[in-house]
Amino acid sequence: MTLQQTQKKSFNFWQIWNMSVGFFGIQFGWALQMANTSAIYEYLGANVEQIPILWLAAPISGLIAQPIVGYFSDRTWTRLGRRRPYFLVGAILSSIALILMPNSSTLWMAAGLLWILDTSVNISMEPFRAFVADVLPPKQQTKGFAMQSFFIGLGAVCASVAPWCFSHWLGIEPPDPQSGGVPFAVKLSFYIGAALFLLTVIWTVVTTPEYPPQHHTVKQYPPAIPHSGWKIVKQIFNQIIQMPEVMKQLAGVQFFTWMGMFCVFLYFPPAVAHEIFGAVAQNTPLYTDGIEWAGICIAVYNLVCFLFAWILPRLASAISPQITHSLCLLCGGCGLTSLAWVHDQYLIFIPMIGLGIAWASILSMPYAMLSCNIPVKNMGFYMGIFNAFIVIPQIIVALSLGWVMKHFLGGNHLLAVVLGGCCLLIASLWVHGVSDTVETDQSNSVLNSAISAEGS
Repeated sequence: MTLQQTQKKSFNFWQIWNMSVGFFGIQFGWALQMANTSAIYEYLGANVEQIPILWLAAPISGLIAQPIVGYFSDRTWTRLGRRRPYFLVGAILSSIALILMPNSSTLWMAAGLLWILDTSVNISMEPFRAFVADVLPPKQQTKGFAMQSFFIGLGAVCASVAPWCFSHWLGIEPPDPQSGGVPFAVKLSFYIGAALFLLTVIWTVVTTPEYPPQHHTVKQYPPAIPHSGWKIVKQIFNQIIQMPEVMKQLAGVQFFTWMGMFCVFLYFPPAVAHEIFGAVAQNTPLYTDGIEWAGICIAVYNLVCFLFAWILPRLASAISPQITHSLCLLCGGCGLTSLAWVHDQYLIFIPMIGLGIAWASILSMPYAMLSCNIPVKNMGFYMGIFNAFIVIPQIIVALSLGWVMKHFLGGNHLLAVVLGGCCLLIASLWVHGVSDTVETDQSNSVLNSAISAEGS
């Protein structure tokens, strides 16, 4: 399976924009899930110890879906292309799940829809990483990943502020405390997210062609399904054994990074509502105000993310990708741990700046460091395996954090977020164990070309 690398042409700004705009819709839907799922669970009666296990769907679906989607998308060629069929199928399923999620009538219905939603998001999202390496020449790949980070940040900002905007600007009132239920402002945000998810992915599918196999024949691609189940297992096992050394070294960094970020995903919105706004019960206006304010805070760190994403290539070229990533993670870890001393809703914005800097790096720098060290023909598969280093720590957190909350943290949501900050600090130290092999001439060429392209 050899793509015609010599025929890859440089993309202009708007072509890279078009190929990445689908990430805006994907991230809009994903950010709604991240910011509101814990609150939806609490609206439906979940207690603080149940939240991590109810989130188990997210990492497990990623662990299963990402390598499988990566493996088969490496071996797919249809009239629609190689990666684009997966974008489209995932977008359709995700849009349906986004419409249903805030209308869940029971806790377990919401948990089941999270399985569907997260799996569908992974079907769309995972091939997007390989899409950059497929379509862009090496010198533009970091700019492609940075553009994805831009849309990730923009989509997350819009999704995070949507419930607050609908509530305050359109005058949509929260539900009656006696009746309970998910506020209509949240439901409306999910409906708009469903539409944006589908429309932006369709835009990318329509505007960005893919390189066909050599000689324009499907025979050049290995079959998507080998002759036996044993053969496919053997192929996957052999590719894991031959995993690039840099990928192994980054595994520990990713482990602590995503252990920390999952603590934020699980508990940051309820932490703001309960520990800073002082809400005691879920079905109260104070709790709704706290969740909406948490959305504003999430928007702040994502705003910082998509602004800082444009600085990353210059910084990485000046001081190396490893040191850049380490410093960014340090900013995020210090920001989250400082929340232990924050008691004013407006002061939360300061730690969010540090978290936004870390988030921009988390979403791009590991992939930029890795992309030059992965065989192109197995790009989708290895990106899927690399994402396993993201979901495994989340599974560990989902299975254990409820017990930790009960026995060590006293059910304090904010302390769980601070614990996440400590994990980011560990990850920032771990980066220094990544060898200089990521700083090959090719890697530096990628970074320098991205910098020069920004001025064009």
